[in-house]
Amino acid sequence: MEIKIGQEKLAKALNHVSKVAAGSRATLPILNNVLIRVDENKVSLTTTNLDMAVVSYLPAAGCKNGVVTVPARLMAEFVSNLPRGEMVEMMAEGEKVTIRAGEYTSSINGALADDFPELPEIEEDKAVKFTLGVDEFKDGLAQVMVAVSNDTTRPALTGVYFNTFEGGLYLAATDGYRLAERKVLGKTEAEVVAIVPASSLRTVMGLLGDEATEIEVLFDESQVRFRLGEVEVTSKLISGSFPDYRQLIPKETEIKTELPRDELTRVTKLAALFAKEVGGSVVCEASVETGAFAISSVANELGENKSEIKTEVNADGKVTLNSRFLLDTLNVLGGKVVSFGFSNKLDPVVLRSDATADYVHIIMPLKS
Repeated sequence: MEIKIGQEKLAKALNHVSKVAAGSRATLPILNNVLIRVDENKVSLTTTNLDMAVVSYLPAAGCKNGVVTVPARLMAEFVSNLPRGEMVEMMAEGEKVTIRAGEYTSSINGALADDFPELPEIEEDKAVKFTLGVDEFKDGLAQVMVAVSNDTTRPALTGVYFNTFEGGLYLAATDGYRLAERKVLGKTEAEVVAIVPASSLRTVMGLLGDEATEIEVLFDESQVRFRLGEVEVTSKLISGSFPDYRQLIPKETEIKTELPRDELTRVTKLAALFAKEVGGSVVCEASVETGAFAISSVANELGENKSEIKTEVNADGKVTLNSRFLLDTLNVLGGKVVSFGFSNKLDPVVLRSDATADYVHIIMPLKS
């Protein structure tokens, strides 16, 4: 096997795929490696941890077909430290890979590809396919990922729920205490119901800063593939049923107010400083008489805090929330104005932004 390729292109591709190499957690040593395959002047770099695989494709000149595996992170770090602008030559004889770039020469002990896991295929002509704008998809993922659960005893909640409803594609996530939903595609005839692991989506998000403007998403019954330019991420889906979450989102709330997002973030942070010893709980109170929305910390040994925002309020009411949940939401909402609605102290709080009507976030109140 022989390859000749620019240092920057190779370093970028290796950086993409090396993040999935299993490292010290690998149950199989071969999972630490990147599979390098050359076939008709096209180079593919592949890593997998058995639940997810990343493939990066590279055009290269003067290649000789072949396949070998080498330690992924060592290879990525070595190539990234070579001088920019150099052409990198790689030659493999058996398990030994020699790398040359200008005056630099090194050899890495690899392994034959026989033990590298076979990657499952997706039959693209039978798969459900969506094409999305990268910016909208990235924003949508960020807005729902804050609500993903870390509770491995409830696997269905540790991923993001991709689902179609009334001709739109939605992303949703919940940990049982909060729920986020974002529409990312307005018109589609395709239908899908699938839960994608959050760990796989974090890998995808790490690749979304590149030049590509569109991302292709393909689903079959057990897998999903994200195609972004010359990079593909394939992941197993989570089996199980996601909650029927739409019935949990209140259609209307009795108490409504609109607040500047920056100011609401500031007063929430101030109240949270005084609420650390009580689990971060803060009281949100709307008052028609004072024409204000107030956030106060629950009294504790550190003292108390109360801050008001002058605004129009249609009814009196108060609700106790986890300040971290509220701040998480405000950080991903976007826009300048937040719509804050609730009905009584035990009903969900509904948060929306003036930036988009396609995102809603609800937080369950704490018992006060």
